[in-house]
Amino acid sequence: MTKPAAPKRHLPTSPFKAPVAPAPKHFAVGDQVTHDIHGLGRVIGVDDGPAVLVDFGSAQIRILSPYAKMTKL
Repeated sequence: MTKPAAPKRHLPTSPFKAPVAPAPKHFAVGDQVTHDIHGLGRVIGVDDGPAVLVDFGSAQIRILSPYAKMTKL
C-alpha cells in the first residue's frame, strides 16, 4: 500500500502562482442539494461544526465537511 501524496507547498521563490484554495461551502436549512451518491435532498439541520443533516427522502444522513460530493442547487 502506498501513502497518499502530501499536498505540495508553494515556495516564495517559485515562478509559478500559488494554488488558490476553494472557498468553503455554506449550507442553510431549506437548501435543496444534490449528492453524487445519495441523489436529491434538502438540508434539515446545520451543525456549528463541520456537518449538515440532509433528508434524501429514504434516509436522513449527516454529511461532513468538505462536502466534496454535494452541491447546492
